Amino acid sequence: MNASSPAAARFDILALALAMKHSNALDAVPLNLNDAQWPTLANYLQPVSLQQGQVLIEQGVKDRTVYFVESGSLTVHYEDDKDRVRIAVVSAGSLLGEGAFFSHLPRSATVHAGSACRLWCLTPLRFRELSTRYPDVALDLTVAMSAVLARRMYNKPKRVAVT
Repeated sequence: MNASSPAAARFDILALALAMKHSNALDAVPLNLNDAQWPTLANYLQPVSLQQGQVLIEQGVKDRTVYFVESGSLTVHYEDDKDRVRIAVVSAGSLLGEGAFFSHLPRSATVHAGSACRLWCLTPLRFRELSTRYPDVALDLTVAMSAVLARRMYNKPKRVAVT
């Protein structure tokens, strides 16, 4: 990942909450935490800033970090064994990386920033810490990420977005 991590002061977890709440996308994250739970979750996430064209995820890499999109859009490119490229676009209010997060398999696609983006990342280690200290928040987050994964798998054009 070629991303920078600016000071958390420039990022506000409530902007991510609003992006999720107001997204009409099929793959919007249906995470409805209360006002006290969002700052708790923020303590386990790391802000990430991408410029247009930067690579966030590379196909074939073994990494289980999941990314929540606060703003901007990202393009997902998948190259199969016949060199065919398939593309999906993921925007604010959704996530990336849930496939590898749950499956423990290498990344299934490459993701580039289609515009300047603000994201929040969650590593498996930080998720484990969240699960231990705040199991209710971790469970809600797991169910929401699973819902996105299921929606993408049911919608054939969006399957390529499962990274």
